[in-house]
Amino acid sequence: MSHTSSAGRRLRRALAAVAGVAAASVVLSGCLYAMIPETSPSGPSSSVAPDTDGVSGDLLPFYEQELEWTTCAGEFDCTMVTAPLDWADPTAGEIELSVIRHRATEGAALGSLLTNPGGPGGSGVDLIRESLSFAVGADLSARYDVIGFDPRGVGESTAVACLDAAEMDAYLYDIRPGQRGSAEWEAALTAANEEFADACEINSDGILEFITTDQSARDMDLIRAVLGDPKLNYLGYSYGTFLGATYAKLYPDKVGRLVLDGAIDPSVSGLDVSTTQAVGFESALRAYMESCLADNACPFRGTLDEAMSDLSTLLASVDRAPLQSSDGRMLGADSLVTAIVAALYSQDSWSYLTRALSDTLEGNPDVAFVLADFYNGREAGEYLDNSTEAFRAYNCMDYPADTSEADAAASEALIAEQAPTIAPYWSGPDPCEVWPYAPTGVREPIAAEGAAPILVIGTTNDPATPYEWSVSLAEQLSSGVLITRVGEGHTGFNKGNACVDDAVVSFFLDDVVPDGDLRCE
Repeated sequence: MSHTSSAGRRLRRALAAVAGVAAASVVLSGCLYAMIPETSPSGPSSSVAPDTDGVSGDLLPFYEQELEWTTCAGEFDCTMVTAPLDWADPTAGEIELSVIRHRATEGAALGSLLTNPGGPGGSGVDLIRESLSFAVGADLSARYDVIGFDPRGVGESTAVACLDAAEMDAYLYDIRPGQRGSAEWEAALTAANEEFADACEINSDGILEFITTDQSARDMDLIRAVLGDPKLNYLGYSYGTFLGATYAKLYPDKVGRLVLDGAIDPSVSGLDVSTTQAVGFESALRAYMESCLADNACPFRGTLDEAMSDLSTLLASVDRAPLQSSDGRMLGADSLVTAIVAALYSQDSWSYLTRALSDTLEGNPDVAFVLADFYNGREAGEYLDNSTEAFRAYNCMDYPADTSEADAAASEALIAEQAPTIAPYWSGPDPCEVWPYAPTGVREPIAAEGAAPILVIGTTNDPATPYEWSVSLAEQLSSGVLITRVGEGHTGFNKGNACVDDAVVSFFLDDVVPDGDLRCE
Protein backbone atom coordinates (compact mmCIF):
# COMPACT_ATOMS: atom_id res chain seq x y z
CA MET A 1 0.00 0.00 0.00
CA SER A 2 2.86 2.24 -0.66
CA HIS A 3 4.23 4.09 -3.59
CA THR A 4 6.72 1.93 -5.38
CA SER A 5 9.59 2.55 -7.74
CA SER A 6 12.77 1.00 -9.08
CA ALA A 7 14.85 2.82 -6.54
CA GLY A 8 17.46 0.57 -4.96
CA ARG A 9 20.14 2.05 -7.18
CA ARG A 10 18.58 5.51 -6.89
CA LEU A 11 18.61 5.51 -3.09
CA ARG A 12 22.22 4.32 -2.98
CA ARG A 13 23.26 7.21 -5.21
CA ALA A 14 21.21 9.79 -3.32
CA LEU A 15 22.35 8.75 0.14
CA ALA A 16 25.97 8.68 -0.98
CA ALA A 17 25.63 12.25 -2.24
CA VAL A 18 23.69 13.71 0.66
CA ALA A 19 24.75 11.72 3.69
CA GLY A 20 28.27 10.81 2.69
CA VAL A 21 27.58 7.11 3.07
CA ALA A 22 27.16 4.26 0.60
CA ALA A 23 23.78 2.63 1.04
CA ALA A 24 23.56 -1.13 1.12
CA SER A 25 20.82 -2.93 -0.76
CA VAL A 26 17.73 -1.64 0.98
CA VAL A 27 14.04 -2.22 0.68
CA LEU A 28 11.94 0.83 1.49
CA SER A 29 8.82 -0.45 -0.24
CA GLY A 30 7.31 -3.49 -1.82
CA CYS A 31 9.45 -2.82 -4.83
CA LEU A 32 12.78 -1.25 -3.93
CA TYR A 33 15.19 -3.76 -5.31
CA ALA A 34 18.79 -4.80 -5.41
CA MET A 35 20.05 -4.74 -8.97
CA ILE A 36 21.75 -8.07 -9.67
CA PRO A 37 21.77 -8.84 -13.40
CA GLU A 38 21.10 -12.35 -14.61
CA THR A 39 21.98 -13.92 -17.93
CA SER A 40 19.38 -14.46 -20.62
CA PRO A 41 19.34 -15.98 -24.08
CA SER A 42 20.00 -13.31 -26.70
CA GLY A 43 17.43 -12.09 -29.18
CA PRO A 44 13.63 -12.08 -29.07
CA SER A 45 11.71 -15.22 -29.85
CA SER A 46 8.50 -15.52 -31.79
CA SER A 47 5.25 -15.66 -29.88
CA VAL A 48 3.42 -18.92 -29.29
CA ALA A 49 -0.22 -19.25 -30.24
CA PRO A 50 -2.51 -17.31 -27.91
CA ASP A 51 -4.92 -19.16 -25.62
CA THR A 52 -8.45 -18.22 -26.72
CA ASP A 53 -10.34 -21.04 -25.01
CA GLY A 54 -13.78 -19.81 -23.90
CA VAL A 55 -13.24 -16.23 -25.08
CA SER A 56 -16.36 -14.40 -26.28
CA GLY A 57 -16.54 -13.15 -29.84
CA ASP A 58 -16.33 -9.46 -28.97
CA LEU A 59 -13.04 -10.04 -27.15
CA LEU A 60 -11.41 -12.35 -29.68
CA PRO A 61 -9.66 -9.50 -31.55
CA PHE A 62 -7.77 -8.74 -28.34
CA TYR A 63 -7.09 -12.35 -27.33
CA GLU A 64 -5.98 -13.36 -30.82
CA GLN A 65 -3.36 -10.65 -31.21
CA GLU A 66 0.16 -11.87 -31.94
CA LEU A 67 2.94 -10.16 -30.05
CA GLU A 68 5.93 -8.54 -31.70
CA TRP A 69 8.92 -8.80 -29.38
CA THR A 70 12.04 -6.68 -29.59
CA THR A 71 15.28 -6.98 -27.66
CA CYS A 72 15.46 -4.37 -24.89
CA ALA A 73 17.83 -3.48 -22.06
CA GLY A 74 20.33 -5.94 -23.47
CA GLU A 75 18.99 -9.20 -22.09
CA PHE A 76 15.24 -8.78 -22.13
CA ASP A 77 12.41 -8.84 -24.66
CA CYS A 78 9.78 -6.11 -24.77
CA THR A 79 6.38 -5.77 -26.41
CA MET A 80 3.09 -3.90 -26.19
CA VAL A 81 -0.28 -5.58 -25.65
CA THR A 82 -3.46 -3.85 -26.81
CA ALA A 83 -6.36 -4.07 -24.33
CA PRO A 84 -9.88 -2.61 -24.21
CA LEU A 85 -10.15 0.71 -22.43
CA ASP A 86 -13.32 -0.63 -20.82
CA TRP A 87 -13.76 -4.39 -20.53
CA ALA A 88 -17.51 -3.88 -20.17
CA ASP A 89 -17.58 -2.23 -23.61
CA PRO A 90 -14.70 -3.45 -25.79
CA THR A 91 -15.72 -1.04 -28.56
CA ALA A 92 -15.18 2.05 -26.37
CA GLY A 93 -11.48 2.43 -27.12
CA GLU A 94 -8.11 0.82 -26.54
CA ILE A 95 -5.10 1.15 -24.29
CA GLU A 96 -1.56 -0.20 -24.49
CA LEU A 97 0.15 -2.35 -21.85
CA SER A 98 3.95 -2.41 -21.68
CA VAL A 99 5.35 -5.93 -21.10
CA ILE A 100 8.91 -7.13 -20.52
CA ARG A 101 10.16 -10.72 -20.52
CA HIS A 102 13.27 -12.44 -19.16
CA ARG A 103 13.37 -15.87 -20.70
CA ALA A 104 14.19 -19.00 -18.69
CA THR A 105 17.90 -19.74 -18.65
CA GLU A 106 17.75 -23.49 -17.93
CA GLY A 107 15.99 -25.57 -20.54
CA ALA A 108 12.39 -25.20 -21.66
CA ALA A 109 10.41 -22.77 -19.53
CA LEU A 110 7.80 -24.14 -17.14
CA GLY A 111 5.61 -21.30 -18.43
CA SER A 112 5.31 -17.57 -17.87
CA LEU A 113 5.52 -16.10 -14.36
CA LEU A 114 3.75 -12.74 -14.16
CA THR A 115 4.80 -10.37 -11.39
CA ASN A 116 3.52 -7.18 -9.78
CA PRO A 117 5.58 -5.02 -7.38
CA GLY A 118 2.71 -3.30 -5.56
CA GLY A 119 1.64 0.27 -5.16
CA PRO A 120 -0.83 0.53 -6.72
CA GLY A 121 1.28 2.36 -9.26
CA GLY A 122 4.53 0.39 -9.17
CA SER A 123 6.15 -0.37 -12.52
CA GLY A 124 6.36 -4.08 -13.17
CA VAL A 125 8.57 -3.38 -16.19
CA ASP A 126 11.10 -1.59 -13.96
CA LEU A 127 10.85 -4.41 -11.41
CA ILE A 128 12.08 -7.00 -13.87
CA ARG A 129 14.35 -4.81 -15.98
CA GLU A 130 16.28 -3.38 -13.02
CA SER A 131 15.87 -5.92 -10.22
CA LEU A 132 15.16 -9.37 -11.59
CA SER A 133 17.11 -11.24 -8.93
CA PHE A 134 15.41 -9.41 -6.09
CA ALA A 135 12.00 -9.76 -7.70
CA VAL A 136 11.91 -13.52 -8.17
CA GLY A 137 15.29 -15.02 -7.25
CA ALA A 138 17.67 -17.13 -9.31
CA ASP A 139 15.75 -20.42 -9.04
CA LEU A 140 12.57 -19.02 -10.55
CA SER A 141 14.25 -16.93 -13.24
CA ALA A 142 16.13 -20.04 -14.36
CA ARG A 143 12.99 -22.07 -14.97
CA TYR A 144 10.29 -19.52 -15.88
CA ASP A 145 9.87 -16.84 -18.49
CA VAL A 146 9.55 -14.01 -15.96
CA ILE A 147 7.09 -11.32 -17.05
CA GLY A 148 6.84 -7.75 -15.81
CA PHE A 149 4.12 -5.41 -16.98
CA ASP A 150 3.04 -1.89 -16.25
CA PRO A 151 -0.65 -2.02 -15.27
CA ARG A 152 -3.01 0.34 -17.05
CA GLY A 153 -2.39 3.89 -15.89
CA VAL A 154 1.22 3.14 -14.92
CA GLY A 155 4.63 3.92 -16.38
CA GLU A 156 5.18 2.86 -19.99
CA SER A 157 1.59 1.67 -20.45
CA THR A 158 -1.21 4.14 -21.27
CA ALA A 159 -0.62 6.24 -18.18
CA VAL A 160 -2.25 8.67 -15.78
CA ALA A 161 -0.67 12.12 -16.02
CA CYS A 162 -1.32 15.04 -13.67
CA LEU A 163 1.28 17.63 -12.61
CA ASP A 164 4.69 18.73 -13.83
CA ALA A 165 7.67 18.45 -11.48
CA ALA A 166 7.37 21.94 -9.97
CA GLU A 167 3.64 21.49 -9.40
CA MET A 168 4.21 18.07 -7.85
CA ASP A 169 6.82 19.55 -5.50
CA ALA A 170 4.31 22.13 -4.36
CA TYR A 171 1.61 19.49 -3.91
CA LEU A 172 3.74 17.05 -1.91
CA TYR A 173 6.07 19.33 0.05
CA ASP A 174 4.60 22.80 0.52
CA ILE A 175 3.73 23.86 4.06
CA ARG A 176 0.00 24.58 4.22
CA PRO A 177 -1.19 27.79 5.89
CA GLY A 178 -3.02 27.72 9.18
CA GLN A 179 -2.71 25.59 12.28
CA ARG A 180 -2.97 21.85 11.68
CA GLY A 181 -6.63 20.81 11.88
CA SER A 182 -7.97 24.36 11.53
CA ALA A 183 -10.52 25.39 8.92
CA GLU A 184 -7.85 27.38 7.07
CA TRP A 185 -5.51 24.37 6.96
CA GLU A 186 -8.25 22.00 5.77
CA ALA A 187 -9.39 24.45 3.09
CA ALA A 188 -5.84 24.76 1.77
CA LEU A 189 -5.44 20.97 1.59
CA THR A 190 -8.80 20.56 -0.11
CA ALA A 191 -7.91 23.19 -2.69
CA ALA A 192 -4.61 21.40 -3.41
CA ASN A 193 -6.44 18.10 -3.78
CA GLU A 194 -8.91 19.70 -6.20
CA GLU A 195 -6.10 21.14 -8.30
CA PHE A 196 -4.43 17.73 -8.41
CA ALA A 197 -7.62 15.92 -9.41
CA ASP A 198 -8.48 18.51 -12.06
CA ALA A 199 -5.00 18.21 -13.56
CA CYS A 200 -5.30 14.42 -13.68
CA GLU A 201 -8.62 14.69 -15.53
CA ILE A 202 -7.26 17.22 -18.01
CA ASN A 203 -3.98 15.42 -18.74
CA SER A 204 -4.96 11.72 -18.66
CA ASP A 205 -6.87 11.56 -21.96
CA GLY A 206 -10.10 10.11 -20.62
CA ILE A 207 -8.73 7.00 -18.88
CA LEU A 208 -9.27 7.86 -15.18
CA GLU A 209 -12.69 6.21 -14.94
CA PHE A 210 -11.17 2.91 -16.07
CA ILE A 211 -8.11 2.81 -13.81
CA THR A 212 -9.40 0.10 -11.49
CA THR A 213 -8.10 -3.18 -10.14
CA ASP A 214 -11.00 -5.05 -11.73
CA GLN A 215 -10.07 -3.72 -15.17
CA SER A 216 -6.37 -4.42 -14.50
CA ALA A 217 -7.05 -8.02 -13.46
CA ARG A 218 -8.82 -8.54 -16.78
CA ASP A 219 -5.79 -7.05 -18.51
CA MET A 220 -3.68 -9.64 -16.71
CA ASP A 221 -5.79 -12.45 -18.12
CA LEU A 222 -5.28 -11.01 -21.58
CA ILE A 223 -1.51 -10.96 -21.04
CA ARG A 224 -1.63 -14.58 -19.84
CA ALA A 225 -3.57 -15.61 -22.92
CA VAL A 226 -1.49 -13.81 -25.55
CA LEU A 227 1.63 -15.34 -23.98
CA GLY A 228 0.06 -18.72 -24.72
CA ASP A 229 -0.34 -19.85 -21.11
CA PRO A 230 -3.50 -21.82 -20.27
CA LYS A 231 -3.15 -20.93 -16.58
CA LEU A 232 -1.79 -17.88 -14.75
CA ASN A 233 1.37 -18.26 -12.69
CA TYR A 234 1.81 -15.12 -10.62
CA LEU A 235 3.90 -13.58 -7.85
CA GLY A 236 2.36 -10.40 -6.45
CA TYR A 237 3.66 -8.17 -3.69
CA SER A 238 1.69 -5.78 -1.46
CA TYR A 239 -1.06 -4.21 -3.61
CA GLY A 240 -0.18 -6.94 -6.12
CA THR A 241 -1.87 -9.38 -3.75
CA PHE A 242 -5.18 -7.58 -4.23
CA LEU A 243 -4.66 -7.67 -7.99
CA GLY A 244 -3.91 -11.39 -7.81
CA ALA A 245 -6.84 -12.15 -5.54
CA THR A 246 -9.14 -10.18 -7.84
CA TYR A 247 -7.87 -12.24 -10.76
CA ALA A 248 -8.64 -15.45 -8.84
CA LYS A 249 -12.16 -14.15 -8.13
CA LEU A 250 -12.78 -13.40 -11.81
CA TYR A 251 -11.00 -16.43 -13.31
CA PRO A 252 -10.77 -19.22 -10.69
CA ASP A 253 -10.47 -21.87 -13.40
CA LYS A 254 -7.43 -20.07 -14.86
CA VAL A 255 -5.45 -20.00 -11.59
CA GLY A 256 -2.15 -21.83 -11.91
CA ARG A 257 0.41 -21.19 -9.17
CA LEU A 258 -0.32 -17.93 -7.33
CA VAL A 259 1.75 -16.49 -4.48
CA LEU A 260 0.44 -13.35 -2.76
CA ASP A 261 3.09 -11.76 -0.52
CA GLY A 262 2.28 -9.00 1.98
CA ALA A 263 -1.46 -9.28 1.54
CA ILE A 264 -4.17 -6.67 1.46
CA ASP A 265 -7.48 -7.78 2.93
CA PRO A 266 -10.00 -7.19 0.13
CA SER A 267 -12.89 -7.03 2.59
CA VAL A 268 -11.75 -4.03 4.65
CA SER A 269 -12.81 -0.45 3.93
CA GLY A 270 -10.49 2.40 3.07
CA LEU A 271 -11.00 3.75 6.58
CA ASP A 272 -9.99 0.40 8.07
CA VAL A 273 -6.92 0.30 5.82
CA SER A 274 -5.81 3.71 7.05
CA THR A 275 -6.44 2.80 10.68
CA THR A 276 -4.63 -0.52 10.53
CA GLN A 277 -1.67 0.96 8.68
CA ALA A 278 -1.28 3.73 11.23
CA VAL A 279 -1.11 1.17 14.01
CA GLY A 280 1.23 -0.97 11.93
CA PHE A 281 3.67 1.86 11.28
CA GLU A 282 3.62 2.84 14.96
CA SER A 283 4.48 -0.75 15.88
CA ALA A 284 7.33 -0.79 13.36
CA LEU A 285 8.50 2.60 14.62
CA ARG A 286 8.68 1.27 18.18
CA ALA A 287 10.66 -1.75 16.94
CA TYR A 288 13.05 0.63 15.16
CA MET A 289 13.38 2.82 18.24
CA GLU A 290 14.12 -0.14 20.51
CA SER A 291 16.93 -1.11 18.15
CA CYS A 292 18.13 2.48 17.89
CA LEU A 293 18.45 2.83 21.66
CA ALA A 294 20.93 -0.05 21.71
CA ASP A 295 23.19 1.83 19.28
CA ASN A 296 25.60 4.56 20.39
CA ALA A 297 24.75 6.48 17.20
CA CYS A 298 21.12 6.81 18.27
CA PRO A 299 20.16 10.43 18.98
CA PHE A 300 17.58 9.35 21.58
CA ARG A 301 18.13 8.19 25.15
CA GLY A 302 16.17 6.78 28.04
CA THR A 303 13.37 4.22 27.95
CA LEU A 304 11.49 3.28 24.81
CA ASP A 305 8.51 5.39 25.84
CA GLU A 306 10.75 8.35 26.66
CA ALA A 307 12.45 8.11 23.27
CA MET A 308 9.08 7.93 21.48
CA SER A 309 7.98 11.00 23.41
CA ASP A 310 11.13 12.83 22.29
CA LEU A 311 10.40 11.86 18.69
CA SER A 312 6.90 13.27 19.08
CA THR A 313 8.49 16.49 20.34
CA LEU A 314 10.72 16.62 17.25
CA LEU A 315 7.72 16.18 14.94
CA ALA A 316 5.81 18.90 16.75
CA SER A 317 8.84 21.18 16.54
CA VAL A 318 9.21 20.94 12.75
CA ASP A 319 5.44 21.27 12.44
CA ARG A 320 5.68 24.65 14.21
CA ALA A 321 8.96 25.74 12.62
CA PRO A 322 9.89 23.88 9.41
CA LEU A 323 13.58 23.43 8.59
CA GLN A 324 15.09 24.63 5.33
CA SER A 325 17.05 22.10 3.27
CA SER A 326 20.05 22.81 1.06
CA ASP A 327 17.76 22.92 -2.01
CA GLY A 328 15.45 25.47 -0.39
CA ARG A 329 12.54 23.20 0.45
CA MET A 330 11.07 23.36 3.93
CA LEU A 331 10.79 20.18 6.00
CA GLY A 332 7.56 20.12 7.99
CA ALA A 333 6.07 17.31 10.02
CA ASP A 334 4.25 15.76 7.05
CA SER A 335 7.46 15.32 5.04
CA LEU A 336 9.31 14.04 8.09
CA VAL A 337 6.60 11.45 8.68
CA THR A 338 6.90 10.45 5.02
CA ALA A 339 10.64 9.97 5.54
CA ILE A 340 10.04 7.85 8.64
CA VAL A 341 7.41 5.72 6.92
CA ALA A 342 9.71 5.17 3.93
CA ALA A 343 12.48 3.80 6.12
CA LEU A 344 10.18 1.49 8.09
CA TYR A 345 9.52 -0.74 5.10
CA SER A 346 12.75 -2.63 5.73
CA GLN A 347 14.99 -3.20 8.72
CA ASP A 348 17.92 -2.66 6.33
CA SER A 349 16.91 1.01 6.18
CA TRP A 350 16.93 1.72 9.89
CA SER A 351 20.48 3.09 9.98
CA TYR A 352 19.49 5.75 7.43
CA LEU A 353 16.50 6.71 9.53
CA THR A 354 18.86 7.17 12.48
CA ARG A 355 21.03 9.45 10.34
CA ALA A 356 18.00 11.40 9.14
CA LEU A 357 16.64 11.93 12.64
CA SER A 358 20.07 12.83 14.07
CA ASP A 359 20.64 15.45 11.40
CA THR A 360 17.11 16.83 11.71
CA LEU A 361 17.61 17.28 15.45
CA GLU A 362 20.69 19.33 14.56
CA GLY A 363 18.73 21.45 12.10
CA ASN A 364 19.74 19.70 8.85
CA PRO A 365 16.81 18.04 7.04
CA ASP A 366 18.69 16.91 3.90
CA VAL A 367 18.78 13.15 4.65
CA ALA A 368 15.14 13.25 5.73
CA PHE A 369 14.33 14.72 2.32
CA VAL A 370 16.28 11.90 0.64
CA LEU A 371 13.99 9.36 2.30
CA ALA A 372 10.85 11.36 1.57
CA ASP A 373 11.96 11.83 -2.04
CA PHE A 374 12.53 8.11 -2.39
CA TYR A 375 8.99 7.44 -1.23
CA ASN A 376 7.65 9.98 -3.73
CA GLY A 377 9.80 8.81 -6.64
CA ARG A 378 11.72 12.10 -6.82
CA GLU A 379 15.36 12.58 -7.74
CA ALA A 380 17.28 15.79 -8.50
CA GLY A 381 14.08 17.78 -8.81
CA GLU A 382 12.43 15.37 -11.25
CA TYR A 383 9.91 12.57 -10.79
CA LEU A 384 11.11 9.27 -12.18
CA ASP A 385 7.70 7.67 -12.50
CA ASN A 386 4.00 8.42 -12.16
CA SER A 387 3.52 6.30 -9.06
CA THR A 388 1.88 9.11 -7.06
CA GLU A 389 -0.69 9.78 -9.78
CA ALA A 390 -1.43 6.09 -10.41
CA PHE A 391 -1.64 5.37 -6.67
CA ARG A 392 -4.29 8.05 -6.27
CA ALA A 393 -6.20 6.95 -9.40
CA TYR A 394 -6.49 3.32 -8.35
CA ASN A 395 -7.34 3.96 -4.72
CA CYS A 396 -9.98 6.57 -5.50
CA MET A 397 -11.73 4.16 -7.88
CA ASP A 398 -11.24 0.97 -5.85
CA TYR A 399 -12.45 2.08 -2.43
CA PRO A 400 -16.08 3.08 -1.85
CA ALA A 401 -16.46 6.29 0.12
CA ASP A 402 -16.61 5.95 3.90
CA THR A 403 -19.56 8.06 4.96
CA SER A 404 -20.15 7.18 8.61
CA GLU A 405 -19.08 9.95 10.99
CA ALA A 406 -19.25 7.47 13.85
CA ASP A 407 -16.82 5.13 12.11
CA ALA A 408 -14.47 8.01 11.35
CA ALA A 409 -14.54 9.14 14.98
CA ALA A 410 -13.87 5.59 16.19
CA SER A 411 -10.93 5.31 13.79
CA GLU A 412 -9.48 8.61 14.98
CA ALA A 413 -9.77 7.53 18.59
CA LEU A 414 -8.13 4.17 17.92
CA ILE A 415 -5.22 5.77 16.05
CA ALA A 416 -4.73 8.30 18.84
CA GLU A 417 -4.60 5.48 21.39
CA GLN A 418 -2.50 2.92 19.52
CA ALA A 419 -0.40 5.16 17.25
CA PRO A 420 0.14 8.31 19.32
CA THR A 421 3.38 9.35 17.58
CA ILE A 422 1.90 9.20 14.09
CA ALA A 423 -1.68 10.15 14.94
CA PRO A 424 -1.42 13.96 14.70
CA TYR A 425 -0.15 13.70 11.11
CA TRP A 426 -2.29 10.84 9.82
CA SER A 427 -5.56 12.61 9.07
CA GLY A 428 -6.79 15.37 6.81
CA PRO A 429 -9.26 15.97 3.99
CA ASP A 430 -9.80 12.86 1.86
CA PRO A 431 -8.34 13.55 -1.62
CA CYS A 432 -10.75 11.04 -3.16
CA GLU A 433 -13.72 13.20 -2.17
CA VAL A 434 -12.82 15.55 -5.05
CA TRP A 435 -11.84 12.86 -7.58
CA PRO A 436 -13.62 13.34 -10.95
CA TYR A 437 -15.30 9.92 -10.85
CA ALA A 438 -17.21 7.99 -8.20
CA PRO A 439 -15.55 4.77 -7.04
CA THR A 440 -16.72 1.56 -8.69
CA GLY A 441 -14.81 -0.94 -6.55
CA VAL A 442 -16.31 -3.11 -3.85
CA ARG A 443 -14.83 -4.27 -0.58
CA GLU A 444 -15.80 -7.87 0.05
CA PRO A 445 -14.20 -11.19 0.96
CA ILE A 446 -12.71 -13.13 -1.95
CA ALA A 447 -13.15 -16.90 -1.90
CA ALA A 448 -12.24 -17.82 -5.50
CA GLU A 449 -14.11 -21.09 -5.25
CA GLY A 450 -12.59 -23.74 -7.48
CA ALA A 451 -9.16 -22.14 -7.73
CA ALA A 452 -5.99 -24.19 -7.32
CA PRO A 453 -4.03 -23.71 -4.06
CA ILE A 454 -2.92 -20.09 -3.47
CA LEU A 455 -0.06 -19.27 -1.10
CA VAL A 456 -0.42 -16.13 1.04
CA ILE A 457 2.69 -14.79 2.84
CA GLY A 458 2.40 -12.52 5.86
CA THR A 459 5.19 -10.95 7.96
CA THR A 460 4.34 -10.54 11.63
CA ASN A 461 5.43 -6.91 11.99
CA ASP A 462 4.83 -5.72 8.44
CA PRO A 463 3.94 -2.02 8.78
CA ALA A 464 2.37 -1.46 5.35
CA THR A 465 0.29 -4.61 4.98
CA PRO A 466 -0.19 -5.78 8.57
CA TYR A 467 -0.03 -9.50 9.27
CA GLU A 468 -3.70 -9.74 10.13
CA TRP A 469 -4.57 -8.94 6.52
CA SER A 470 -2.61 -11.95 5.26
CA VAL A 471 -4.31 -14.15 7.85
CA SER A 472 -7.69 -12.86 6.74
CA LEU A 473 -7.06 -13.30 3.01
CA ALA A 474 -5.75 -16.85 3.48
CA GLU A 475 -8.90 -17.68 5.44
CA GLN A 476 -11.18 -16.10 2.82
CA LEU A 477 -9.65 -17.96 -0.12
CA SER A 478 -11.21 -21.38 -0.50
CA SER A 479 -7.76 -22.77 -1.38
CA GLY A 480 -5.61 -20.35 0.64
CA VAL A 481 -2.51 -21.54 2.49
CA LEU A 482 -0.83 -19.12 4.93
CA ILE A 483 2.95 -18.82 5.23
CA THR A 484 3.97 -16.73 8.24
CA ARG A 485 7.34 -15.00 8.29
CA VAL A 486 8.20 -13.98 11.83
CA GLY A 487 10.06 -10.70 11.58
CA GLU A 488 10.18 -7.05 10.58
CA GLY A 489 9.61 -5.30 7.27
CA HIS A 490 7.32 -5.42 4.28
CA THR A 491 6.77 -8.73 2.42
CA GLY A 492 8.47 -12.04 3.09
CA PHE A 493 9.78 -13.86 0.02
CA ASN A 494 13.42 -13.47 -1.00
CA LYS A 495 14.23 -11.63 2.22
CA GLY A 496 16.70 -14.17 3.60
CA ASN A 497 14.26 -16.53 5.35
CA ALA A 498 15.08 -19.98 3.92
CA CYS A 499 11.84 -21.49 5.23
CA VAL A 500 9.73 -18.99 3.26
CA ASP A 501 11.94 -19.10 0.18
CA ASP A 502 12.07 -22.90 0.01
CA ALA A 503 8.29 -23.17 0.27
CA VAL A 504 7.72 -20.64 -2.53
CA VAL A 505 10.35 -22.14 -4.85
CA SER A 506 9.07 -25.69 -4.28
CA PHE A 507 5.54 -24.51 -5.05
CA PHE A 508 6.50 -22.82 -8.31
CA LEU A 509 8.98 -25.44 -9.52
CA ASP A 510 7.48 -28.71 -8.26
CA ASP A 511 3.87 -27.82 -7.38
CA VAL A 512 4.52 -28.73 -3.74
CA VAL A 513 1.86 -27.19 -1.49
CA PRO A 514 2.72 -26.85 2.21
CA ASP A 515 0.88 -29.38 4.37
CA GLY A 516 -1.24 -26.82 6.17
CA ASP A 517 -0.26 -23.33 7.25
CA LEU A 518 3.48 -22.83 7.67
CA ARG A 519 5.23 -20.69 10.31
CA CYS A 520 8.78 -19.57 9.52
CA GLU A 521 10.74 -18.22 12.49
